[in-house]
Amino acid sequence: MSLSKADIPSSPPRSSDLDDGGASLGHGSAVAADQPVEELALERDVATDEVVVLDYGGQYSQLIARRVRELGVFSELLPHHVGVEEVRKRSPKGLILSGGPASVYAPGAPRLDPALLELGIPVLGICYGMQALVLTLGGRVEGAEVGEFGRSQLTVTEHGRLLAGTPDSQACWMSHRDTVYAAPEGFAELGSSTESPVAALEDVGRGLYGIQFHPEVVHTPYGQQILTTFLEDICGCERTWSAASIIDEQVAAIRAQVGDGRVICGLSGGVDSSVAALLVHRAIGDQLTCVFVDHGLMRQNEGEQVIAAFRDHFKVPLVAVDAESRFLDRLKGMSEPEAKRKAIGAEFIRVFEEEAARIGDARFLVQGTLYSDVIESGGGTGAATIKSHHNVGGLPEDLEFELVEPLRALFKDEVRAVGAELGLPERLVWRQPFPGPGLAIRVVGGEATKERLDTLRAADAILQDEIRKAGLYRELWQSFCVLPDIRTVGVQGDERTYGYLIAIRAVTSDDAMTADWARLPYDLLEQIASRMINEIREVNRVVLDITSKPPGTIEWE
Repeated sequence: MSLSKADIPSSPPRSSDLDDGGASLGHGSAVAADQPVEELALERDVATDEVVVLDYGGQYSQLIARRVRELGVFSELLPHHVGVEEVRKRSPKGLILSGGPASVYAPGAPRLDPALLELGIPVLGICYGMQALVLTLGGRVEGAEVGEFGRSQLTVTEHGRLLAGTPDSQACWMSHRDTVYAAPEGFAELGSSTESPVAALEDVGRGLYGIQFHPEVVHTPYGQQILTTFLEDICGCERTWSAASIIDEQVAAIRAQVGDGRVICGLSGGVDSSVAALLVHRAIGDQLTCVFVDHGLMRQNEGEQVIAAFRDHFKVPLVAVDAESRFLDRLKGMSEPEAKRKAIGAEFIRVFEEEAARIGDARFLVQGTLYSDVIESGGGTGAATIKSHHNVGGLPEDLEFELVEPLRALFKDEVRAVGAELGLPERLVWRQPFPGPGLAIRVVGGEATKERLDTLRAADAILQDEIRKAGLYRELWQSFCVLPDIRTVGVQGDERTYGYLIAIRAVTSDDAMTADWARLPYDLLEQIASRMINEIREVNRVVLDITSKPPGTIEWE
């Protein structure tokens, strides 16, 4: 069954909506937002063609970079204010100027450095990027009386090079109020839209192109074709960026960085830390030791699955620590979610420090930092004292390791592709995001006792079992249960009961920036609720959360 999806991101995700592992050291360390731009540079094979995307603040900027990579070309997202030398040093085959929220005439609006147009590489302006391009070169951009937001119709009067092979009339997605009324001298006007006199233009001789609409979103049906034309036909890129090429590059980079040193990795079983660990193990073998801390807050059988995959199947040196009682002791009397997060983080640090001390001479620490972390934090050091970690609540400044970050250049979907290429089990590759503090913050408004955790764990296992049986697991971004600190009256076997309420939360999304509640079939919901009430003595009521994001978040806390 097909479920509706939120295709268009509109607001940044909350960290708890992206967390991916209770014991993970898997996401980026905190860095200053004003770090030098050169620290954003990513390690890559110099033989791999690259296209730079300049970010003018648009909500779809990351999506542009992701779409370019999906088409087999490495892309890097840089702030719009980088100097021309920062772009030149990357030797890109092309440059894309993203959209942005400002009017090109607004005070302090981002400007396009004309020197970027003299690099001798093709340039594609999208939305604000097109307007900035036109304004810089002497064309006419004005505020329109009527804005153009959402689905629109593009009428192509001249296909030129950029729109070659696309229909004369096609749907596209718009999000702008300023409009291009006249192209600069030397440009051909390719088409118009409902409210845009000039919606696409090009100067083939100078390699300059612009489109007012967004080719990166799914609501522009020919968007990928237009991007492919730009990358392949106009920029001359070889589409060689793939999961296999990523593995080869990173194995070489890890060996060069680590040499014969000892390395440790905090392994949670989440896809980020799992893929990072497997990449490092492929590179250096038994120089790596993984530390898996079972804090008793995971879902049913997850600890056993992690140990079976890494220690038994992949033969990765693994230290498994059963620390359930320690964590439950720390959580006694706590109901406030941030207090739970901090307590879990602090206890994890202590357990990890103890195990790191036993390993002894390790001076490298694997982190599953993703490219989205690098972008959102403004950069990354590549090798630094760990400052904080949004999954575990912050690591101490005196816990000093040199970081090994093999996923630092990758988006989440690329991490999954690499995991599949490395042979990671499907259940781990496609594991839905899971909050760092685990089930503790899905026990809402009350203490995370063993009884409540076991009840929630049993309910969640039933939900996941039925979702998988229905073939819907991969269609959902997340599906999980919440146990509020509420008891309700019920009747079972002609007797009054006073049991827990279980709330089901299931959402569809592309990236957690927006999410829609999943329209699960009624008969499936009935089966789930029936099993929970019949099989879990403590539960007598099941409800469904039908809140989208926004206004809600995916996780409750």
